[in-house]
Amino acid sequence: MTAVVTDESIEAYWLMDTQRTKIRVAILFGGRSSEHEVSARSAANVFEALDRTKYDPIMVGIDRDGRWFLGNTDREKIEGISLTQGKGTAVELVRTAAGETLGAVDVVFPVLHGPFGEDGTVQGLLKLANVPFVGAGVLGSAVGMDKDVMKRLLRDAGLPIGDFVTLHRGRPASNPGFAALAQRLGLPFFVKPANLGSSIGVHKVTDEARFVNALADAFRFDHKVLAEEFIAGREIECSVLGDADNPIASLPGEVAPQADFYSYEAKYIDENGAILTIPADLPAETAKSVQELSVAAFQALCCEGMARVDFFLRTRGERAGELLINEINTIPGFTNISMYPKLWEASGLRYSDLMDRLITLALTRFEQDSRLETAAPPAQLSA
Repeated sequence: MTAVVTDESIEAYWLMDTQRTKIRVAILFGGRSSEHEVSARSAANVFEALDRTKYDPIMVGIDRDGRWFLGNTDREKIEGISLTQGKGTAVELVRTAAGETLGAVDVVFPVLHGPFGEDGTVQGLLKLANVPFVGAGVLGSAVGMDKDVMKRLLRDAGLPIGDFVTLHRGRPASNPGFAALAQRLGLPFFVKPANLGSSIGVHKVTDEARFVNALADAFRFDHKVLAEEFIAGREIECSVLGDADNPIASLPGEVAPQADFYSYEAKYIDENGAILTIPADLPAETAKSVQELSVAAFQALCCEGMARVDFFLRTRGERAGELLINEINTIPGFTNISMYPKLWEASGLRYSDLMDRLITLALTRFEQDSRLETAAPPAQLSA
């Protein structure tokens, strides 16, 4: 594995301020999406993984109503926190309601999954506030979250994807019905919200009655819904780390769901919901293709910092052996059973070292962005 950044990068950052002893990291978690609880579990693991000789972590939670709170740093209380009950000290980004300042923060580590956190909203806020943050920027976050836009960009970049159709709540007359979708996509096919993750609102459709129910449920979460072909095959995942120009990919892993598909429960709650094989048992040529396609998808979607790319590997029919990109996750899970950190550990990068790389990438990008001109050039004097 080729290193992207080194520990010397962090040490150089400390030396910019002779009074600095630790980098102050605000871990942002919770959020308004249906993946609120998953975010809390991920944040607890990030908090534990940060090297206390280098970092001073602060937990900042966002409740389901969008209010910000100073969280508890005890692991059990982080995982079980119910932000909707108003526990903690309410804050307005950098100042508590009582007037107490949060203090200087060197970098923000967003561990927010789904809308209002992974979709560019928080990234835009942090960029506007001129605060370094881990992960993709506004554009990469937004297109990575919207599966409709994401798949169109991947397709336009010539990268392999499965067939899909986008349905719009506000255009019922133009939305294809069950018969048309079944003819194009075959049966079964999947229905899912365009802007959501963790398999929430996802349904496997086998008949018209199930389609009607699936569509109604998916439209509860979004104004756009995708109908996707069912791909019989293996589920392969790969982690990507780095800046926009020189990202690297981990060894691929495989997820074998023990239920009908890789559901929310299997991903985050039931430790026996799926069998994870790390690294995946793949021919060397196929594993290399997974890594190359992961980097290509990362760059095509303007990602930065980190992402997990998910694939299907066909196992049936004339196209058996074909790799198809399913989706990209710009803030992958960091729970105990999440693939992103596990794949990097298998690739030789420890959890704590992974945190170092991600934070250093954020600080480096911020420093590079600060060099860009933001003022209009002076008018040229006429001769």
